[in-house]
Amino acid sequence: MGYQYHILMPIVVRNLSLPLDESEDALLSLVSKRMHVSPQDIRSWAVIRRAIDARRGQVEFVYQIEVELEAGIDAEQQCMNKLRRQDVSSIAPTEDQPIVYGREALPERPVVVGFGPSGMFAALRLSEHGYRPIVLERGREVQRRHNDVMVSYYKDRQFDPTSNLLFGEGGAGTYSDGKLYTRRNNAMCRHVLEKLFLFGADPDILINTRPHIGSDRLPTICSRLRKNIESLGGEVRFEQQVTDLAVNDHVLTSISVREGQSAPQKSMRVGPVIFGIGHSARDTITMLASRGVHIETKPFQIGVRIEHPQAMVDQWQFGAVAGHQRLGAAEYHLVAKDAANELGDMFSFCMCPGGIILPSHESPGLIATNGASRAHRSSLYGNAGLVITLDPAKLGLGPIESLAYQRKWEEKAFKLTGSTYRVPVQRATDFLNHQISTGSLETTYPLGGAWVDIRATIPTAVAEALEQALPGLEEKMPGFAGPDALITAPETRASAPIRFTRDPQTREAIETAGLYPVGEGAGYAGGIISAAVDGIRSADQIIARYARPR
Repeated sequence: MGYQYHILMPIVVRNLSLPLDESEDALLSLVSKRMHVSPQDIRSWAVIRRAIDARRGQVEFVYQIEVELEAGIDAEQQCMNKLRRQDVSSIAPTEDQPIVYGREALPERPVVVGFGPSGMFAALRLSEHGYRPIVLERGREVQRRHNDVMVSYYKDRQFDPTSNLLFGEGGAGTYSDGKLYTRRNNAMCRHVLEKLFLFGADPDILINTRPHIGSDRLPTICSRLRKNIESLGGEVRFEQQVTDLAVNDHVLTSISVREGQSAPQKSMRVGPVIFGIGHSARDTITMLASRGVHIETKPFQIGVRIEHPQAMVDQWQFGAVAGHQRLGAAEYHLVAKDAANELGDMFSFCMCPGGIILPSHESPGLIATNGASRAHRSSLYGNAGLVITLDPAKLGLGPIESLAYQRKWEEKAFKLTGSTYRVPVQRATDFLNHQISTGSLETTYPLGGAWVDIRATIPTAVAEALEQALPGLEEKMPGFAGPDALITAPETRASAPIRFTRDPQTREAIETAGLYPVGEGAGYAGGIISAAVDGIRSADQIIARYARPR
């Protein structure tokens, strides 16, 4: 009998640690020691996960490595029986599930409303399988949008409700931090990461535990992704706002579309329509509700955004090795237990190391805050939201009233700072002492700030929670509530207060067949990755139902 090869599955080796100053070239030696094999017995290896561990007062990198051994090595006997299960395991190779196309005739080309992460990836999925979707985006393509924001708004303070930091190519995600965090660990999330890498993201997003793209790279990635959709037969139409729809016998039959702000509406017959409108398209949400699309309330977050010198954040997290060239800008994730009394915890949201604070509103006369970082996170400041969760039911609010509740605080903030789009600001120490700050004001907010009493820009429950949370956070992280900490407000767009009720199987809106609500605006996602996955899954439902066009 000839030599019998043993076909092995890849092996994952976990919890391999390296000091900061040691090269990743040393990983091969660590892997071989952990697996009790020689380096020559390792056919190939690759880093599949990398994280920074600063929990025990010693900062180090922790890795997961995927390994393939040479044929003939009995991996199960060599590794699995000798090592702790949390340190090593075998994994079966994954294969893409074949797409099964439906048989029902497609009445019209699929339409995707909104070109943020959910709509973008839904359109990409449909295009890749020959369904030639039509995308309707109320904003402009990314280069024109960039000029509208940087010149017309930041310089001339002329806000454009059509083209801003929320509406336009890539949606709110284009000018976000580009964080790709998700609690899900599945093949679809990996698929989205690989697509983003394909269109220009750094390959590190495939292995870092907290991947990040950067607000300076996202516009190019969005543009490349759109051109790929178009090359596959899809069509992206900018400055096309859906203003109405017709539903006959609980089936969506047509939509009304307006090109530009003053153009007349045009009716468009439709088949399946994916609505990925984002959480700030309040006018569209209101229109859908008025046409019988079922919407329910859900808990949402509201709070403030706090900004610190990044060197201070680095010191909190990394101690003596803060500033090490391999570490980059540090981030934090905080929970102040029961700070909001019966409402629960106050917690950090969307921490942006080495970042800036951005305006996040879709209409004139409002102020809402958000955060972003460029790829290298090189700003001298870091910022994060500090929010609590509110239940609309306890506030006596319905879906549309919940949107109005958010808007009320945004209008107050705008008026309080002189209606010039400056952001309300107060030093943390002055907030605690109930006094308005004075002196020079330096903030990363591109339109500047104005000293105010932050309590006037947020609900009483938020102010009380913040007053309870800050002293404890200061004790854990000296300076967190000090004079260098600037509180800005309000942080109202952390999540949508509504959810479109949809059928769990077909993913269509309840009582409105043919309408597929997806993403953050529909209440089913909380970031770029989860929104993209949600869009893909609804696109897959359309593919599974309708025959591929010839």
